[in-house]
Amino acid sequence: MRPGKKMLASWIAMGPRFLPFADVATKDLPLSRLLRLSLFQVSVGIALVLLIGTLNRVMIVELNVPSWLVAVMLALPLVFAPFRALIGYKSDTHRCALGWRRVPFIWKGTLWQFGGFAIMPFALLVLAGQGESTNWPAWLGHVSAGIAFLLVGAGVHTVQTAGLALATDLTPPESHPKVVGLMYVTLLLGMLVSSLVFGAALEEFSPGQLVKVIQGAAVATVFLNFVAMWQQETIQQGRETATTPDPTFKESWNSFCAGDDAVRQLVIVGVGTLAFGMADVLLEPFGGHVLNMSVSATTKLTALLALGGLIGFALASRILGRGGDPYRMVLAGALVGIPAFAFVMLAAPLQTPALFLAGNFMIGFGAALFGHGTLTATMNRAPADQAGLALGSWGAVQATAAGVAIAISGVVRDVVNYLISVNDTQLWGVATGYVVVYALEIVLLVVTIVAAYPLIKKSLGSTATPTAVTPSTKGNSGSPA
Repeated sequence: MRPGKKMLASWIAMGPRFLPFADVATKDLPLSRLLRLSLFQVSVGIALVLLIGTLNRVMIVELNVPSWLVAVMLALPLVFAPFRALIGYKSDTHRCALGWRRVPFIWKGTLWQFGGFAIMPFALLVLAGQGESTNWPAWLGHVSAGIAFLLVGAGVHTVQTAGLALATDLTPPESHPKVVGLMYVTLLLGMLVSSLVFGAALEEFSPGQLVKVIQGAAVATVFLNFVAMWQQETIQQGRETATTPDPTFKESWNSFCAGDDAVRQLVIVGVGTLAFGMADVLLEPFGGHVLNMSVSATTKLTALLALGGLIGFALASRILGRGGDPYRMVLAGALVGIPAFAFVMLAAPLQTPALFLAGNFMIGFGAALFGHGTLTATMNRAPADQAGLALGSWGAVQATAAGVAIAISGVVRDVVNYLISVNDTQLWGVATGYVVVYALEIVLLVVTIVAAYPLIKKSLGSTATPTAVTPSTKGNSGSPA
């Protein structure tokens, strides 16, 4: 018996070292409950794959919708992005009869997502002219598709902001970097699995199959989010009758922004996200138009992107959980992104899919390092009881920049291709517009590096004297080792 007990004890001791995020769990919050909570990120991943992956390719290539219109439609969900800070603040201060703060927002967001997915496939078919046989007017397709994308966007932003805030509420501050990593690894796993499922389901594309895929995503969203929030948030008795007034949004925002480099940090988040986000709506069409890849093959590119992100988030969580500097992680992500986009650019003139695949993987890896670094830095700045506002402010800048990136990328690609056609300039043909966008992303990554470097120097200056990492150590925004 004793050798068996020793072996069991050895396995238990090895778990936190080798099982990703196993050391996040506590007696009050077992790993199974934390993993169940993270299912809301799977529903967000499903939405992202549909919007920036599958539907992007299908609308441009199969349904022949102009890419500028696709870019605008895909940017519509991000209209609600600036309100993420307000959503986070509302979830911090929300009062209801049951004493919940986060759960009501998660449920509202889930219903919005479901509604958007329910009407989206039919709206897209009318938008693409597939409704001519039933005499539907063209404007109805534009309006209904816009409403569908807006509903999905509002739902995704609300669910993710309130869900991440609930995750941080349930865990101690020293575990927040690892919790952030776990939640985003779950997001990427959701993207990975759903992209493979969608790719297989759309192997033989047809309008009817598209309807089935999107409506299946709607049902899966409700199921996953319901399971995720079941018995998660503790009921806070008396909260709805509390007499102490909550701070106003302006007071909470001023408190959050107080201190050095707050504006610089948000600029870094915005510019870096813009740099990585401009490729989102162009990678799959690039594979189809330039490298002649099938719908199934380009949909699976999202899985490769997610795999790179999965590895990046796991690595970043391990380093930052041990007290690493999040700004170094930001710099590392930007440095990885530069050769990644260079590989994608070179794939066009060389007609080498291998370079394109390698670039996709590296883009996902670099974006994960960058995203984790900026989010951890933001979390470390959050005042007490403002997890929702902290995550919302980061999400507002990040998602707004992503929306601007999507809109700009489609417009730039079309304008460049139009100009070369008017001037009878060949260059790389249809690939020229894509290459110009990727080159612009490299420039933005260089700007990100320039903006982040002073914060790294400041961190190095504040840790010039080697000491043990403690919660009060300024300049090192990692968790206690």
